[in-house]
Amino acid sequence: MSHQSSVQPLLPKIAGPADVKGLALEQLPQLAHEIREELIAVTSRNGGHIGPNLGVVELTIALHRVFSTPEDQVVFDVAHQGYVHKLLTGRQGEFFRQLRKSGGASGFLYRPESPHDSFGAGHAGTALSAALGMATARDLRGSSEHVVAVCGDAALTCGITLEALNNVVSSTKRLIVVLNDNEWSIAKNVGAISKYLNRISTSATYNRLHHDVEAFFKSFPTGVEMNRVYHKWKRETKDFFVESSLFEKFGLRYLGPVDGHNFDALVKNLEFAQHCDVPVLVHVLTKKGKGLEAALAHPEKFHGASPFDPVTGESTKAAAGAPPNYQDVFGQALTRFARANSNVLGITAAMPSGTGLSLLAREVPQQFFDVGIAEEHAVLFAAGLATKGFRPVCAIYSTFLQRAYDQVIHDVCLQNLPVTFCLDRAGLSPNDGPTHHGLFDVAYLRCVPNAIVMQPKDEDELVDMMHTSLSLPGPSFLRYPRGAGTGAEVKAQPALLPVGQAQLLREGSNIMIWALGPMVQEALRLAERLSREENLSVGVVNARFIKPLDRTLLLSQAAVVPLIVTMEDHVLAGGFGSAVLEALQEADCATPVERIGWPDKFVEHGTSVEVLRAAYGLSPDDIARRVKDRYRRLGAEPVAAEA
Repeated sequence: MSHQSSVQPLLPKIAGPADVKGLALEQLPQLAHEIREELIAVTSRNGGHIGPNLGVVELTIALHRVFSTPEDQVVFDVAHQGYVHKLLTGRQGEFFRQLRKSGGASGFLYRPESPHDSFGAGHAGTALSAALGMATARDLRGSSEHVVAVCGDAALTCGITLEALNNVVSSTKRLIVVLNDNEWSIAKNVGAISKYLNRISTSATYNRLHHDVEAFFKSFPTGVEMNRVYHKWKRETKDFFVESSLFEKFGLRYLGPVDGHNFDALVKNLEFAQHCDVPVLVHVLTKKGKGLEAALAHPEKFHGASPFDPVTGESTKAAAGAPPNYQDVFGQALTRFARANSNVLGITAAMPSGTGLSLLAREVPQQFFDVGIAEEHAVLFAAGLATKGFRPVCAIYSTFLQRAYDQVIHDVCLQNLPVTFCLDRAGLSPNDGPTHHGLFDVAYLRCVPNAIVMQPKDEDELVDMMHTSLSLPGPSFLRYPRGAGTGAEVKAQPALLPVGQAQLLREGSNIMIWALGPMVQEALRLAERLSREENLSVGVVNARFIKPLDRTLLLSQAAVVPLIVTMEDHVLAGGFGSAVLEALQEADCATPVERIGWPDKFVEHGTSVEVLRAAYGLSPDDIARRVKDRYRRLGAEPVAAEA
């Protein structure tokens, strides 16, 4: 602690929102300072969304000072900025210090974790719709609690938020929206909405008039009645003095901009909004990363940071010689393809660094597009480009492409347009948890006509698949995991892969393992283990293509081996193993199949992929035991393992 020893710490005494209300106003800056120290200490060890949380410390304290959760509902958009809320609602101490680790606090708001988490979220743009549903339910029930939606300015680039905004006044008479405006989502915000918010937050005339008029009406002791007079005055004068804000045109009363780091201003405006008898929006200006110089200087890097030095802000060094991340291999390859072909375009939905497209943006900016948090638009935008002869590449996390499923089916695949989708984070995103695990894409893509779906076993094959996809006449989907690759060297000239052709890596007579992506290396280790321990002849196939599946190779092997094993980093329901079963059934082949994959559950967050696999029965020992037991139950005799 940097406080003098005579000053007693406040944060350890905060067991819930009532303790925040019990503090004197002059104590709040000390509490904010202690919270920032705790945030930096924990995220520097564990990684996490440090920048957004540092920016909302005062705002979150003010919210809990004015409102009373869980009776009042505060809905945080995305919940990237929910750490401060956790610290103020009984989750500090060791539970918070294990943030994003097994047994610790989730990195997002999570309803089972606390009654103060009124709505869980991990994708942007959901807060306003959810809060509007809660407010409408309150009205229908006849209760009186407050509902507050805390939305980032980037959420306004998300179509769901604009749809909700259009429905506010027709659904409820009482809703508070807090617009946390820090000019950033993960990357710098883009588009007309961002420019509009910048104008409204910097317009001296607009701000002075609105502040002066609001201050005049708020100065009267009969606050609620004068509040009504104030809004009546605004309705009747309309735009005579100054143009109404965009939000007022949607029927919300606009308050602000408010300094998001000034407790007095925050509390007064939130209390004023509390008494409004119409929906109201409080526009709060915050600094993303406030309290950590490195985060202020590099807001994109510190949006969701890996462990870092809390003094310098430097990231913890990766082990010497560690393989590059898949996203970086993708970004370098796409930049190379774009330089060679001006028709190749890269598209991201507000995640240039996370997807690896920052390099393309820097090196070939005219072929790079960031559309904001708008995955549906990204896919449709790509479809439109494809009709004009371009080769768009949409780099979208597996979990986020779910948001654009209708556009994938209706606008790309139905029209058989040559759009390449690169699905980063396919498989587990362990620290982030169920909202970010990419465990459903095989199931939701392989049922779509015209889609070609593939997954590489290593970095070199990823580049080959990108090269192949850019030559295809229709849509293709490449899935690959988060984090480091295998260390495979990427050859100078990529190869065109025969579509639908798997790669036989190891022959086998007793068992054939069909593995996908990162599970190929696991399959090779499993084959070697079973050969050594059980004297079994076990082969391995790198499936490569999920759709179309290499049925020729599959059926030829199923005709001669007693057991097929499938391994995938995906849920079993509708996954790669299901595709293998379907292919065998259609060919009237009764060869047994042992499917290895994730169960029909939402997988929690955890310390690492290995920890989560062990928790769900997918450790190497668990898998080996399952395969051995299944083979023994078949009663087949081992064939001498290959040398």
